[in-house]
Amino acid sequence: MKVLLIKDVKSLGSAGEVKEVKPGYGQNFLIKKGFAKPATPEIIAEHEAQLKRKAEEEAAELARLKEMAEKLDKLEIVITKKLGQNGHLFGAVTKDEIAHALKEQHGIEIDKKHITDKKVIKSVGEHEVDLKLGHGIHATLHVDVQGE
Repeated sequence: MKVLLIKDVKSLGSAGEVKEVKPGYGQNFLIKKGFAKPATPEIIAEHEAQLKRKAEEEAAELARLKEMAEKLDKLEIVITKKLGQNGHLFGAVTKDEIAHALKEQHGIEIDKKHITDKKVIKSVGEHEVDLKLGHGIHATLHVDVQGE
């Protein structure tokens, strides 16, 4: 009996492979537990179409992220914070403030978890912040911190 594996099976193979198995193993274990489907031509064609559709969606997402990264590299946001006696900021500029300012000033919504800068912004001036957009694509956002 031929089956199309839906999930990885440790001793048999990985998802997407067509394997020849004994009928009892195929029916009573693999198909019943949801690890595989019978390898009919219709199911194999459906699986290949699904893989093609998934690849197209991933390519579109990758193109969208690259376009967004190029746009973010050119942008600059301005954040105004209160200053103390010595000219230093009260506190630091947070990731949440950066995400909020980006949405307010340019209409681009980004999750604060995508801001991956390790250094803390505690001074007035221009800073560069690294944004991790996904699929290994990074962008650099220019942040201008001004005091009031």
